[in-house]
Amino acid sequence: MASTPAPAGPGETSSQAFSRGASIDERLNRQMPVSISKLTPLTFLERSAVVYADKTAVVYEDRQWSYAELRRRVHRLAGALRQAGVQPGDRVGYLAPNLPPLLEAHFGVPLAGAVLVAINTRLSGDEITYILDHSEAKILIVDAELAPVIASRAAQLRSTKKFVIVRDADAGVECPLQGEDYEEFLGRGEDEFADFHLEDENDVISVNYTSGTTGRPKGVMFTHRGAYLNALGVTEMLEVQNYSNYLWIVPMFHCNGWCFTWGVTAMGGANVCLRKPEPEKMLQAIRKHRVTNFCCAPTVLTSLLHHPAAENFRLENPLRVAVGGAPPSPALIREAGKFGIDVVQIYGLTETYGPFTCCEWRQEWNTKQLAERAQIQALQGVPHVLSGASMRVVDERMQDVPANGQVLGEVVMRGNIVMKGYFKDPKATETAFRGGWFHSGDLAVMHPSGYIEIRDRSKDIIISGGENISTQEVEKAVCEHPDVLEVAVVAVPDEKWGEVPKAFVTLKPKRQTSAKDIMDFCRQHLAHFKCPQDVVFGPLPKTSTGKIKKFEIREKEWAGHEKRVH
Repeated sequence: MASTPAPAGPGETSSQAFSRGASIDERLNRQMPVSISKLTPLTFLERSAVVYADKTAVVYEDRQWSYAELRRRVHRLAGALRQAGVQPGDRVGYLAPNLPPLLEAHFGVPLAGAVLVAINTRLSGDEITYILDHSEAKILIVDAELAPVIASRAAQLRSTKKFVIVRDADAGVECPLQGEDYEEFLGRGEDEFADFHLEDENDVISVNYTSGTTGRPKGVMFTHRGAYLNALGVTEMLEVQNYSNYLWIVPMFHCNGWCFTWGVTAMGGANVCLRKPEPEKMLQAIRKHRVTNFCCAPTVLTSLLHHPAAENFRLENPLRVAVGGAPPSPALIREAGKFGIDVVQIYGLTETYGPFTCCEWRQEWNTKQLAERAQIQALQGVPHVLSGASMRVVDERMQDVPANGQVLGEVVMRGNIVMKGYFKDPKATETAFRGGWFHSGDLAVMHPSGYIEIRDRSKDIIISGGENISTQEVEKAVCEHPDVLEVAVVAVPDEKWGEVPKAFVTLKPKRQTSAKDIMDFCRQHLAHFKCPQDVVFGPLPKTSTGKIKKFEIREKEWAGHEKRVH
């Protein structure tokens, strides 16, 4: 990698700035051979602050920051953290929506040598307290609107003793938590933070906590090296360039924004921040800022496409969207195509830095009909180009299943973007890495093309009278019904068969249908034993990242019955 110094000074060209050498690069690689540089995403900002010094790096409401300004703020943050007592290896907690300070944290915290712990903003106070205590976060930087969640528990926190408050003028809320103002905190630092060092590119850059739906959240450790490689991999996959305007929909706390926090900066694109990903605000931002890319869960894209404000909306430029978190239905991909959105299907987990695979498109598929293209686009695909990855679909004996698109097996992976392990949990790490592979818990088939298709989580599969039923196969069939907006299918108890499928459906606006109509529709497309035995209408519970909480629906249905064991 070329040297990446501070932005050019007065009267100095970018070439001169490069030639004088970078303090960050020199400190990072002083003991390394000439032909090797340690991999860290921090070098992305250093480079872009030279190459794109005056170019817009961050947009929020009517405010903008250039890449040179972003770098200065990041260096000030690193210095302020050190002055506050944060030492290399310490954890720094963040509780904030997709605002510029959280983007700055992805560079400023590791620049100080510390580890970023970005926390899910929709967790309860008890869950947030657990994460802060488990991670031993020394300081918490928190958005004023979210501060009430932690205010009453602040005194009981074991390690977190300092609070910094992000006061967003657009939120207009009172903050019950005592802490220093974020902008004043940055004032403690200097434009050049000179004390950066990285012992090993496999040092931890962030700890991302899982949702904890089956127990306490586990802290997934990302490394500088893995973050660097995945950031470049996902931006290549989504075709982000220096002229791209990336809209922040996926939370930056979720797998570090699927590593786009670092990737967009690497490419010199513009980060368009949005406090709340509401459909109308998303559409306004897409038009106002000529958005070229964003990432989201299928339910978020569904809500966007079917919002009343989208009826007469027309895209003014190409828009490429990565969809993950749950497999999108072919019906959703067709609708997005008609809207003018190019959908890229991705698959991964927190333990794989977010996106691990993508549905790599082949030119010969362009001649296929829209419906057939949508079926292909709904596949989870193959590992992306920089994963350095191996991925298999295996049976219980770790033998590869036939590549016939029929036989179910578990997806296992290894490579550059598999987590370092679970923070302070060697037993869970050993279990996840058994046999020398990371076990995803996801069930899939392998197609002859080498593309995988996720069929279910192992805990979601329905076993009815000895027959395996994929909930996602049933969901895809239900989604083909013209009145259905979105659906979740779960197993419910049944005296005769043990368990059977039940569908929970949200209808499109101004549409009406009956449970019998949907069940009859499914019988035209599925074997009868796979069809829902009942249909319930209403809104679906969702996580902060837009995933449907199937576990919550399932637990309500099984309350009072013997717990399922598969």
